Amino acid sequence: MAVKLRLQRHGRGKRPFYHIVASDSRAPRDGKYIERIGDYNPLTKPATINVNVDKAVDWLVKGAEITNTVKAIFKYKGILYKKHLLRGVAKGSFTAEVAEQKYLQWVDEHKNKVLDHEKKHHKDKTEIAAKLLENEQKKAADREAKRKEALAAAEEAKKTADAPAVKATPEVTTEASAETAAPETTETPAE
Repeated sequence: MAVKLRLQRHGRGKRPFYHIVASDSRAPRDGKYIERIGDYNPLTKPATINVNVDKAVDWLVKGAEITNTVKAIFKYKGILYKKHLLRGVAKGSFTAEVAEQKYLQWVDEHKNKVLDHEKKHHKDKTEIAAKLLENEQKKAADREAKRKEALAAAEEAKKTADAPAVKATPEVTTEASAETAAPETTETPAE
């Protein structure tokens, strides 16, 4: 029987939640399993991963195969690194205490990287939100200025409409009437 470490899907539609299990490779994906090792929730930011490291390493040492997604999760959590260190202990390269110390050091470094990434992600989100707020405030100020200009123009139009209308009376000038009048022909008396 080949044992495989893989994900077992749970949760409702479009809201997945996975159990990390050791199961027979012939068993269906969500079917019978040998042992539950942990769980994985990809919907949270960052994804929530709870894994029993000792059980996972034990299954890997026994020769269990892992799927690509579980392999990525184990790399992220340092389980594959711990298995690598245990191989060094088995070969006699260093002691189990040194291996555990190296593993804990790796976990601390990785934890700081994750926290730095989360801080950067949070900082980026706040910067984007600040820019959006600033743009909205500019747009609101522009709208307010246009509204005030429109009100001022309406007030000006109202004042000109309310002012007494002065009728301009056309003055007839003699020059103008002379030009418009028919030219007179003066004839001199013939002699």
